[in-house]
Amino acid sequence: MREFLNTGRIDPSKRLVVERTKDFNEIYEVFENHDAAQQSERCIQCGDPFCLNKCPLHNYIPQWLKSIAEKDLEFAFKLSNEPSPFPEVMGRVCPHDRLCEGDCTLNDGHGAITIGSVETFITEEGFKQGYKPEFPGVKSDKKVAIIGSGPAGLSAATYLLRSGFGVSMYERADKAGGLLTYGIPNFKLDKKVVERRVNLLVEAGMELHLECEVGKDITFEEIADKHDAIFLGIGATAAKSAGISGENAENVYMSMEYLTAIGRKNFSKSYDKKFDFKDLDVVVIGGGDTAMDCVRTAKREGAKSVTCLYRRDAHNMPGSQKEYKNAVEEGVDFVFFASPKEIIIQDNAQAVAVSMVKTVLGAKDESGRQRMEELKGSEFQIKADVVIMALGFDIDVPAFFAENGIETNSWGGVVVDENHQTSTSGIYAGGDCYRGADLVVTAAYDGREAARSIIKSFS
Repeated sequence: MREFLNTGRIDPSKRLVVERTKDFNEIYEVFENHDAAQQSERCIQCGDPFCLNKCPLHNYIPQWLKSIAEKDLEFAFKLSNEPSPFPEVMGRVCPHDRLCEGDCTLNDGHGAITIGSVETFITEEGFKQGYKPEFPGVKSDKKVAIIGSGPAGLSAATYLLRSGFGVSMYERADKAGGLLTYGIPNFKLDKKVVERRVNLLVEAGMELHLECEVGKDITFEEIADKHDAIFLGIGATAAKSAGISGENAENVYMSMEYLTAIGRKNFSKSYDKKFDFKDLDVVVIGGGDTAMDCVRTAKREGAKSVTCLYRRDAHNMPGSQKEYKNAVEEGVDFVFFASPKEIIIQDNAQAVAVSMVKTVLGAKDESGRQRMEELKGSEFQIKADVVIMALGFDIDVPAFFAENGIETNSWGGVVVDENHQTSTSGIYAGGDCYRGADLVVTAAYDGREAARSIIKSFS
């Protein structure tokens, strides 16, 4: 250990741009044994590890780094899979630069340990060696329904099944995974990785009901009658609008409907051909990870040009800097300090351009972030054949919430107590439907903690 003076940070190998933009395969290679061990040996084993504290799941990062450095893969696999429901997913999609790696002691001068890549290596190599997370089988007479199969729902299912509880999962889509399946593109997260985790849960005893929308294909009351508790992990799927003129034009789309359509296309399923953007000038408005997913997808789909508009600068983008850099490498154009004011529409109701105004960053607000100020007389336009709005998500509140006394707050988020229980006894919630659009790792945390509360309530 503590080899940081002799060994620098090493990032995983990345496929060449000319190759990776031709397909949707993952762009990063999984570490080989040597690279994972070499990076792990750099860890200084802090007495108060910032990386562990910054991780929402409080992963045992120093401990599994030590195990990999000592070539004890089996123990590292167990350590990594204990507090995390799917570490190989987190290793791929977490914004490590803002979480564990951002707070790594070595990040100040020596380069952070490549924690995310080692995390991915541990589980991927563990699966190759035949290791599996342990499930006891369904032993309890208690059964829990999980509505939604996204990261929060899968996490809750994992920890309930580990405690021997029966689990039934209800998902309205034709595949489980929620955002992991139809939101995050394949080049960041291969869908076989998600399917493998879902299959492990089914093998452990989970009943999976696909294309089953609660309130449509089955009533909430039917579910409540058959189960001892319910977990709500329905996410946040209602796209936020910019509130500007012209955004309802026929060729202005919301980010998730675009990503879902291309996801279906990559699964060789039916999809709306209007989302084929080959040889078109595509403009994406927004600066988060979803916006990066959209611009990089459009590049792979053969768009003539792809431009991302963001009202602040690159440093202030809310998403991962890694994803921004990948988008730049792949030929995406960025226009910073630009705020949309209007979508310009022609007589045929089609958007043809976006009218923008230049911005500057002013004084800091209460949160410490600089306020955005518009510059008068700085309007300009950017040509667009297609406009994609990637401005975040709100909760699409189902009717059964009010019908069953499930309280929501002013913006539609589910209100929960310290145990993740809603205002209705026996009904729990977590993830984006409680927090608003957030990270996969925070959704996983909510699902885990809600499961623990459910288990405790029956003990």
